[in-house]
Amino acid sequence: MEPQTDPSADQSEADPTGKDYLLDRRAVAAILSAVDANDREALTALMRPLHNADIADLLEQIHAADRARLIRLYGHGFEGEILSELDESLREKVIDILSPQVLADAVRDLDSDDVVDLLEDLQEPQQEAILDVLEDADRVAVEQALAYPEHSAGRLMQREVVMAPAHWTVGEAIDYMRESALLPEQFYHVILVDPRLHPTGNVTLGKIMSSRREVPLTDITEDVFQVIPVTQDEEDVAYAFNQYHLISAPVVDGEGRLVGMITIDDAMAVLNEEHEEDILRMAGVGEESSLSDTVLATSRRRLPWLGVNMVSAICASLVISQFEDTIARFISLAILMPLVASMGGNAGTQSLAVAVRALATKDLTSANAWRVIRRELSVGLVNGLVFACVLGMVGLFWFGSPLLGVVVGAAVIINMIIAGFAGTVVPVVLVKLRIDPALASGTFVTTTTDVMGFFIFLGLASMVLM
Repeated sequence: MEPQTDPSADQSEADPTGKDYLLDRRAVAAILSAVDANDREALTALMRPLHNADIADLLEQIHAADRARLIRLYGHGFEGEILSELDESLREKVIDILSPQVLADAVRDLDSDDVVDLLEDLQEPQQEAILDVLEDADRVAVEQALAYPEHSAGRLMQREVVMAPAHWTVGEAIDYMRESALLPEQFYHVILVDPRLHPTGNVTLGKIMSSRREVPLTDITEDVFQVIPVTQDEEDVAYAFNQYHLISAPVVDGEGRLVGMITIDDAMAVLNEEHEEDILRMAGVGEESSLSDTVLATSRRRLPWLGVNMVSAICASLVISQFEDTIARFISLAILMPLVASMGGNAGTQSLAVAVRALATKDLTSANAWRVIRRELSVGLVNGLVFACVLGMVGLFWFGSPLLGVVVGAAVIINMIIAGFAGTVVPVVLVKLRIDPALASGTFVTTTTDVMGFFIFLGLASMVLM
């Protein structure tokens, strides 16, 4: 059976919507039909053109029962890279389905860093099952990596490195690589080391291949050379790769000796994970949320933050209750209250998103914090004046009250200034307190803009209109 193809894939220009990279529904249907027919030959033919990342997407998107039948039928075609590409919430379930022999064959093909990434989120029985199928040397390397702190460079690095004495020439390095049977499947640099295994420089493969054999390796080292301590936090590692445009970097132990290497794909994976976590945390849905989670697991993860939001809503309601007489006398205030609060909330969310992102990229520091705060205050003032004019006209023409227009306009200006201040200051303060700003900032900022928005609007109305 020939693989199904999408006719739209022949278009000459890339699809700007990104649909070119979505799984073809007809191909998915054909794969599931092969599974239903228990036709392994057809299934293998349909799966062969797919990238491992696409197979992982397929397993994440289909029903659990279909997933189990597909994995069992696919058998030895299942590669270790598929496990690496799978969402963490599904890996454990997929590993439970794989037969011991298929799992062994899949894991043996992975680099040590991929095996570590696979193991660290699994239960101990599953970890032992995978460690048991590794060669002795590979098992020791993986266990040593797992001994390093979680989320450290030691967990992120691969032990397979290509190093050469600093006194070698290009020719000696080429001869060594041609004769070696232990080179990593993919690598970008040859790491130069001194007699004590201290890294002294990186040489790209391109420089080696374009230089004459007699050229010393020290003459063609990279200008930018960063050494990563084995205990460094993986977020800082990813920042270094992004900041200094690194392709790979050596990892050293406490005595400065080479123990591994981190490549750009691992660093970018960390950046991607951090961005996803920040988005999920700011929304209060948990950093490990996935579309494959069960209803109970999803509900349990979201419930605490909904409870926090309920408390903040009660606080806002308590403020409103203090102005019952004012609201009863001027019903129009009840209509306009949500406008004042929502404008402040949206403005606060905008400032908060900018601040959290700037903190993550280390662009917002104590050195420029007050300048950024002043900018956000100014932005809040300018935007507040614009919308105050609009809402002031609404109060005048809708309710026929110039004073009401003044009140709502003034409340919007003040609340948007407060929103800009809170959206910037709250995450900065939380960082000082060693609290993840993406986790807690949203609740504080929303509560501040709601409570202050209602208090300012109703307080001004009580003073001006009563």
